[in-house]
Amino acid sequence: MKAIFDDRQWKHTPRHFMANGAILPNPEQAERIDILLAGARAAGCEVQAPVDAGLGPIAAIHSAEYLTFLQNIYARWRRIEGAGEEVIPNIHPANRGDSYPKSAIGQAGYHQGDTACPIASGTWEAAYWSAQSAVSGADVVLGGERAAYALSRPPGHHAFGDLAGGFCFLNNSAIAAERFLANGLRPAILDVDVHHGNGTQGIFYGRRDVLTVSIHADPARFYPFFWGHAHERGEGAGLGYNLNLPLARGTDDAGFLATLDAALAQIRSFGADVVVVALGLDAYEGDPFKGLAVTTPGFARIGAAIAGLGLPTLFVQEGGYICDALGDNLTSVLGGFTEA
Repeated sequence: MKAIFDDRQWKHTPRHFMANGAILPNPEQAERIDILLAGARAAGCEVQAPVDAGLGPIAAIHSAEYLTFLQNIYARWRRIEGAGEEVIPNIHPANRGDSYPKSAIGQAGYHQGDTACPIASGTWEAAYWSAQSAVSGADVVLGGERAAYALSRPPGHHAFGDLAGGFCFLNNSAIAAERFLANGLRPAILDVDVHHGNGTQGIFYGRRDVLTVSIHADPARFYPFFWGHAHERGEGAGLGYNLNLPLARGTDDAGFLATLDAALAQIRSFGADVVVVALGLDAYEGDPFKGLAVTTPGFARIGAAIAGLGLPTLFVQEGGYICDALGDNLTSVLGGFTEA
């Protein structure tokens, strides 16, 4: 299996993260890269750099207004007297239809949904190449490979079309799915991150050409709180094309795999001919976010079950935070897929 990664993805080095009113070190550290690269290589992956496909595939998902913001906000922020070292919003609109301000402070509040997505000098470049890794991964699969792994970091599934959030800036999984769609395939996105892929859901919620399925910890008392509930099925033309499968906190391998069976059945019913796996490894029992209790052998069973679809598959890295087993869990899921 080919793995796609670009060294410029190291340039996003977030320092701050506010949780429960406390300013803490940001869990989405660049050091994840070395751990994940080692895990991919242990699974037999050959690592290669992405090809620059330009802004087109990214702009197919994200608004020009939002991309302009991401490319320029850090330089604008540095011109504010007394501003902090990272772009972190302190005010937000009540809804997306409110007026769009001219100020950097106001636009940060409009385009950054929470305090977990600080922007610094290297953020745009890292996010751009993270997205290009997903695009190139899609192109590898389009070229005839059975599967590929995109080490997309920073991750993406909490990013909406014009809104960053939850460590995410560009929605890499959505960009990859749109790439497949543009090449005549019928993609489904399967999100197995411990957190609901609210940005991915939002991007495709009114559409019927991409199926979105997410297995995650119940958001009633877990991030992202406002999205990911079972009754959210899509709207308009997209009604019935979004499936959320929330799990009780602490759900183990057996419970996760039983729910995965239901997710895979929906993908089969959709008639998908390619699958994008939004691969969060933070469902692990020892992950710092402690939402679910999947084991390292359980990840191998997840990979094998996905392989059972018999479809071309692109794994796009989402969450999974620094812990002793992070690399082993990636090796496990990719190895389980390959061996099956």
